[in-house]
Amino acid sequence: MPNTNHITIFDTTLRDGEQAPGAAMTMRQKLRIAHQLAKLGVDVIEAGFPVSSPQQFDAVRKIAAEVSTSTICALARAVEGDIRAAGDALLGGSNTRIHTFVATSDIHIDAKFGSARFCDTLAEKRQSVIRMAVEAVELAKSYTDDIEFSAEDAGRTDIGYLCEIVSAVIEAGATTINIPDTTGYCIPDEYRAMFAALIARCDVSDDIVFSTHCHDDLGLAVANSIAGVQGGARQIECTINGIGERAGNASLEEVVMALHVRGDRYGYDLGINTRELMNTSRMVSLACGFPVPPNKAIVGANAFSHEAGIHQHGVLKRRDTYEIMRAEDVGQQAEQIRLGRHSGRHGFFSRLVNIGVEVAEEQKEELYQRFVELADRKKEIYDEDLLTLVHNTERVPSLYFELTDMAVAVQSSEKPRAEVALTNVKTGEQLQHRATGDGPIDALYRAIDEAVGRTYELEAYTIQSISEGADAFGEVSVVLSAGGEHFRGSARNTDVIAASAEAYMTALNLVEAHRHDEQNAAFIGEGIMQSFQGGVA
Repeated sequence: MPNTNHITIFDTTLRDGEQAPGAAMTMRQKLRIAHQLAKLGVDVIEAGFPVSSPQQFDAVRKIAAEVSTSTICALARAVEGDIRAAGDALLGGSNTRIHTFVATSDIHIDAKFGSARFCDTLAEKRQSVIRMAVEAVELAKSYTDDIEFSAEDAGRTDIGYLCEIVSAVIEAGATTINIPDTTGYCIPDEYRAMFAALIARCDVSDDIVFSTHCHDDLGLAVANSIAGVQGGARQIECTINGIGERAGNASLEEVVMALHVRGDRYGYDLGINTRELMNTSRMVSLACGFPVPPNKAIVGANAFSHEAGIHQHGVLKRRDTYEIMRAEDVGQQAEQIRLGRHSGRHGFFSRLVNIGVEVAEEQKEELYQRFVELADRKKEIYDEDLLTLVHNTERVPSLYFELTDMAVAVQSSEKPRAEVALTNVKTGEQLQHRATGDGPIDALYRAIDEAVGRTYELEAYTIQSISEGADAFGEVSVVLSAGGEHFRGSARNTDVIAASAEAYMTALNLVEAHRHDEQNAAFIGEGIMQSFQGGVA
């Protein structure tokens, strides 16, 4: 092999990956992904299966014409029409490959070549398959010197027969030999042994590259790919995010980072710009509509996140206590201390420092307890949630009326009902009232008004989500008017009904404070006038 330390990364996202049900991509999406794969540093991009449809043909043709830094590959069965379609689609490219394949396992031969035209016995059919493979390689050579041959279902093919067909296609001109675990059936030690046996038993020159292509039916695609490399393979076929037929293919980002992180053990060279892994993952996810699971290795949202307090403490002191690679090396955020119910003080106060919040020592315990209470209600705490906590801790308590309890009921057959309990802070009087309204918020505000004994003019009510997640904080803003003045109250809560009540009570108390100030001013003014009048008398 020309460079035994270099591992060729062959990406088949646009071909095998797109075969996943529901993963079809538009021409524009394919072109964007092809350019991104080239930017990522992928050696070979399998752009499509030209004979399968005019759209596939056009995609391969355009990608071959536009992308020159990677080898552009087209797939073809060992059939003349397929080979010619692949060759024609690649004509505009400067660096191209034809990838032809034929089934080799007895199971596949029996299912696909049962016709008498392929002979009668299994032995005869096997020889017919070898002739098809050789003729396909020879025809492909008339279009390009870079020919890859795949023995479909090699993982379940008799090793003796596999050696026979591999030797034949190499003699015919194939330069890359792919040994796919088409059904995800193999386990690592036997897959490794298969490569070692083929390389030892076949007449292999230094310029022949053996390749892995593993499916993930048993969750072993990445492990098998690395095992194949240990057995002598120097090309890995894989897809972004592991998308593909059935359970998918070996994940490009996982095999690349496994070889990269464990370079001490493997020592192979890769041409991948790992910092582009996250961008590429997102692009493919968006194009095919398959979300990346949060626990997905390398590119999942939680891949570099820590919620448990002991993990957060360790990572904050020294990142490699729980991280075996740097997040920024794969395009992820450099630090993602995720806050939740399992987080401790170190993670909590570290995040506050990172977002620019200074907390006085005497406030820390109260703030942390408020955080713990919130974490019990909310799956994950975001930066906006923390700012809300700090804001609420610093807020001025109600001066006139305090909402101590409330209940809101909504039924399809009745108008929404609300019941509230308030305390007059000045007198200690307990106030309760029920009301109905056009909606739950309207009923709540009517109940508050009736409990207080005044009607407040609601000028504006707005609500918006200010943090992430299904359990995000909602911010409610309320504007009340009184005597030509406007009074605004706002509140944030994971419960929008509670936020609506808190915002209304804040504005209501501002109105009462304004009234109180006016009364005081009037009383003082009246007293002054009386004093002056008395003095004159």
